Amino acid sequence: MLGKIIKDWSKVDFGTVEGRAKLQGAFQYFVSAMDTVPELKTAYQAFTTSGDFPSQTLDIIEKFHAVDDFDEGWRLIFDVRDYTGTKKSGFRILDVQSGLTFNLIKTGEKVKIKKISGSDETINFDLYGGALGWDKVWIADEEYWLMEDTALEFRNSEYKARAQAFYDLIDAIPAGQNLAWQSSPDTLVAGTQGYLVSRDVATINKACENIIVDLKDANLGVNANSKFFLLYPIQLKSRIMRALDYLKQASSNSTKGVDYNIQPIATAMTSASDKYYVGIPGKKMKAGIRQNLTLSSFENVLAHTEGIAGFSRYAGVIGEVDQAQRCSVA
Repeated sequence: MLGKIIKDWSKVDFGTVEGRAKLQGAFQYFVSAMDTVPELKTAYQAFTTSGDFPSQTLDIIEKFHAVDDFDEGWRLIFDVRDYTGTKKSGFRILDVQSGLTFNLIKTGEKVKIKKISGSDETINFDLYGGALGWDKVWIADEEYWLMEDTALEFRNSEYKARAQAFYDLIDAIPAGQNLAWQSSPDTLVAGTQGYLVSRDVATINKACENIIVDLKDANLGVNANSKFFLLYPIQLKSRIMRALDYLKQASSNSTKGVDYNIQPIATAMTSASDKYYVGIPGKKMKAGIRQNLTLSSFENVLAHTEGIAGFSRYAGVIGEVDQAQRCSVA
């Protein structure tokens, strides 16, 4: 059988330690490819065979492609730092005036957010883990596609949980960062053409203005030329796109209504469908990856199963909540 992860399952020797090690190596590469191959991290999807393939898996693994796109938009918001080659237990963030970080979560639990403040805070890496099990009957009956489907779900669950933790951190910014839907600068009335979009444009501009003013003494280098992110739920996609494309006048040489450099980021993982976030990426929004998803095999004789357990370590923090505004659309 030819698979998406394994080139030829007939070459996998389940009866030897070496054969099982090769299988684990192939699945390890599969689940961690997006974290270890830079071009894949940039694309936020697609897995392809690389010249850096572990040599012990070359005889059983082929070119394969992800069947899912991953929501990795949070990487465009946080300053993501790679600690995988270190022995660090956490990372430091300085001069925290008002900040948030998340705590360890158990499988299926919602991330727990805590407030932080102080001149020097250490953000500890927590360990996250899970496991996938294969009924030995699948191996005996050569139902290898069930093993691959399980691995796909396991990998997708890991990336989703990590992304959700960082989006939850943004969702947790305090109510003091809320921005009401702004009035139409053109004094349009409800029901007239351009009313909704003009108010959305005014709200985006006001959010950027507020952030610049709030951070003017924070020594973060934020100004009118800074790049802003706009994180929005997919339910608002058409409204956000109209606002960002809105022209001040109905002519080809007119300037856009939004006065700032905005990078839109769509997601289905924020908590509200009628709110979006405008903010400055990076700076004191930090993410640290201490360990990418790492697999180890196990066997459960009583349950007649064997499988792979996976663990990762990471942490995130928003050290300055004034970097973002939560915007309303009504």
